[in-house]
Amino acid sequence: MLLSVLVVAASAGFGKQLDDSMAAPGTDSQAAADLLASADSGAGGLTAYVVATPGQDGVTFVDSRPARVDLDRLESALSELPKTLGTTQEVAPDGRVALLRVQYPEIGELATSDLAALKDVLAESRASSSLQLEAGGDLYFSFEQPPANVGEVVGLVVAAVILVVAFGSLLAAGLPLAVALFGLLVGASLIPLLGLLLDVPVWAPVMAAMVGLGVGIDYALFLLSRHREYLTAGVPAAESVGRSLATAGQAVVFAGTTVVVAILGLAFAGLPFVTAGGVAVAAVVLVMVLAAITLLPALLGLAGQRLQARGLLARRGKERRRGTDAAVLRWSRWGAHVTRHAAAYAVAGTLLLLALAAPVLALRLGLPDQGSYPQERTERRAYDLVAEGFGPGATGPMVVAVDLSRDPSVVEPLVSALAADPGIASAAAAPVEATSDVAVIIAQPTTTPQDAETVRTLDRLRSQVLPAALAGSPATAHVGGYTATMSDLSQRVEERLPIILVAVVAMSYLLLMVLFRSVLVPLKAAALNLLSVAASYGVLVMVFQWGWAASLIGLESTVPIISFIPLFMFAILFGLSMDYEVFLLSRVREEYLRTGDNGYAVVRGIGVTARTISCGAAIMVSVFVGFGFGDDPVLKMLGLGLATAVFLDATLVRLVLVPATMKLLGDANWWLPAWLDRLLPKLDLDGAADTLPAEDEPDLGQQVPQLEVRNGGSA
Repeated sequence: MLLSVLVVAASAGFGKQLDDSMAAPGTDSQAAADLLASADSGAGGLTAYVVATPGQDGVTFVDSRPARVDLDRLESALSELPKTLGTTQEVAPDGRVALLRVQYPEIGELATSDLAALKDVLAESRASSSLQLEAGGDLYFSFEQPPANVGEVVGLVVAAVILVVAFGSLLAAGLPLAVALFGLLVGASLIPLLGLLLDVPVWAPVMAAMVGLGVGIDYALFLLSRHREYLTAGVPAAESVGRSLATAGQAVVFAGTTVVVAILGLAFAGLPFVTAGGVAVAAVVLVMVLAAITLLPALLGLAGQRLQARGLLARRGKERRRGTDAAVLRWSRWGAHVTRHAAAYAVAGTLLLLALAAPVLALRLGLPDQGSYPQERTERRAYDLVAEGFGPGATGPMVVAVDLSRDPSVVEPLVSALAADPGIASAAAAPVEATSDVAVIIAQPTTTPQDAETVRTLDRLRSQVLPAALAGSPATAHVGGYTATMSDLSQRVEERLPIILVAVVAMSYLLLMVLFRSVLVPLKAAALNLLSVAASYGVLVMVFQWGWAASLIGLESTVPIISFIPLFMFAILFGLSMDYEVFLLSRVREEYLRTGDNGYAVVRGIGVTARTISCGAAIMVSVFVGFGFGDDPVLKMLGLGLATAVFLDATLVRLVLVPATMKLLGDANWWLPAWLDRLLPKLDLDGAADTLPAEDEPDLGQQVPQLEVRNGGSA
């Protein structure tokens, strides 16, 4: 607790402001950004744009002097804002829309107060003029706090209800929530301290909160459930806490380790901001693990016997000890049913996942822009006005940075060549200081930033137009700007995703092989996890690209999948899938070591863990779905993708495919070459000395008649 207080205090006093950089070293857009930065050009900083249109129909800035005066007065006020480097004004051909671009320095020199100052000027101008004013741009993207997402609160409320129903006690239900929220406080405070070492992106805390809440509640839930099992069996509270840590506690540690390892696999992305974001999320997960194995046991000890089931739940506890607990028997019957028809369930489950994954073949990586925001946001209204007045490409112009140090005469030929391209609506050189060796050309595409044709135009500029215009000249040119940057990120993701996939799967395989002393179990787990991740990708394509049921999550138009979403989804989902694999198979392995019967172990493992896994999955899905109802398309995609994958994993994978495949593999599940067994470190995850006595275990053979639970036949 003292360490937690120190972390929170240190974060408040020394934490670093988070970064908005999307640097992609080695890309053409990054070369453009570096060239602009080296020349101390304002074009390398953030921009905000203010869009104005007369409030009365038919009035234009060309024929209305009052409207023109109001526009000039607004530009003068914007130019006087602190830290503003300059403003430019442009009026649309029809005279109805005026665009004011406000140039700011690099993000490191700015703060939320600069956005607040811009909003104050706009508020004063709205009050003193008849102009409709909307605003957007980089400054909003970096510092605007999205409106409160009611879905997040609803998700937590649903999680609390599930816990109360599951445990029948406010005290028992409150402990996982309290531990998760405490862990989130410490983890979120840790992120600004990580910013002293890494350029942590601004969206990392929200993503970390999404994942951290889910795993934090889950880890506490699994440990608490095991503790209550021991209390129900008559074990004293202090001893019960120790036994729970020796069994479920170790499972939590290794489950959390697999999540951390999977997320840290993002280091192979070759994108610093993705790596830093992954480190931040992994740090919060690690804090959740530590909270589950330190704070929660302390709270369990303080609660003592008050966590023991009473009333109806107490009677169920006695039934569980006699082997007649209805829920355990119900899930055991299900496990026995699946194992009896293992081949059919394995084939049907695999085909269903493949069907859901099929749309991934149409996956198109793209970029988010403020056109995907809801109409209530000023950024969206500004985006629509710019597109209406200046053309769809005006919302994402390409910034061409030209090095003039060895040939200052190339600017005009470049402008002409760019303007002549069929994918470019207009091209113009920005004013250049006499002492500057860098020129900036703004090229406006004819298509929106999200359009696939824009990417083809970008590729054509880089591969044909610019090389032809610079032929014979020592000058160099690079295409940057938001559109080019996001396109380069998408290409980098496509290149690196297979590397991350192999790295994460390999690291997770080694961890599970050490954990379960098996060659086939981790191989099967990796294959099934990859299937569930692919299925979640397919669902994203159906919703965000094809628009199926998009209105249910507040999506007003189809959008491509944001470039770095697949990276984060794969790392997070693979880790979370391993969570349930560890929780289920650690119990199955306990039973296998105790009885030597693979069929019985599978059925028993399903019977005693399915209820807890289902409860944990329901909580995690509710948390993720809550985030999916926010305005940010990044959170929508992550929330829906994670919720879908967890749902599939906890139902179709864990309760159908895992028991079916384990039944088909039989004792081969636990095969490990002797030479490899000697090399691997020994871990007592099973807590052989801490399992319930044999007399307290239900006899499934008697309680589940006529269902096959053993390898040799039926009970």
